[in-house]
This record gives sequence, C-alpha cells and structure tokens, in this order.
Amino acid sequence: MAIKLSRGFTLLELLVVIAIIALGTAGVSLAMRDSGQTSLEREALRLSALLDAARSQSRASGVVVTWTVAQDSQNQPVMRWSGLRSKEPLPTTWLDAQTQVQMNQPLVLGPDPVIAPQRVRLTHGQESRDVVTDGVGAFAVEKAR
Repeated sequence: MAIKLSRGFTLLELLVVIAIIALGTAGVSLAMRDSGQTSLEREALRLSALLDAARSQSRASGVVVTWTVAQDSQNQPVMRWSGLRSKEPLPTTWLDAQTQVQMNQPLVLGPDPVIAPQRVRLTHGQESRDVVTDGVGAFAVEKAR
C-alpha cells in the first residue's frame, strides 16, 4: 500500500478561500456606509415624523403649534415646540449633535387642515436633506438641490 503525501493546497481550495475573503470584504464595505450620510438621513426621517405628529396634535386640539430651532448652552441646536398640549412632549434634541438646520422662519403646523408650504434644510458635513410639505400632504424627505 502506497502512502501519498500531499504538499500545498489545490487550486480549488485557494479559490474557495479567495471567494470567502471577497464576500467578507464586500459585507464589511456595505456595512460601513458613510456615517454622516446615514445620520443625516435618520435625522431627516425623524424630523419628518415629528413634524407630522405635531401637526396632527395641532389639528386635534385646535391650537396653533410652531416649531423652530434654537441654540442651547453648549451652542448645540435644539428643537423648540410651542403650543403642544400633550402629556408626552416631543423630543427637543437631535440624535447627532453635528446636525445643522437652515430655515427662514418658524414652521406653523396648524390647526388648519391646509398650511403654507414648508421647507427645512438639514446639513451634516457636505450632505444636505430637505424636509418639505406642500401644505396639504405629509412632510417628506428630499435630497437637497
């Protein structure tokens, strides 16, 4: 009986290892998206939902609700809500302290069913998103032009 000694790896084994490394690298690169872009998108979607919630509360209570942004004691932007009469107040802080807000005037969110068209621009580094409504529909997130 002859004993065959094997030395080295076969081409198939090397190809399998390379394929596994390629899949792992692709997975890591997809998981590590630009954090500024991801953070900005999350902030914009959150703000859209908060503005719609405040608008609904305004319509339900018949009270004018306004939203604006101010600076806190550490010079960070914070949300200011006025007119809300909810037992659970809406958040006033941003998820990411580097989020910057550009707006011309406070947003008036009701109580009328139709409000003026509104636009708020959020920026984070070089990225920008607009949170907009035409005054009839819900707030939506758009890539800034």
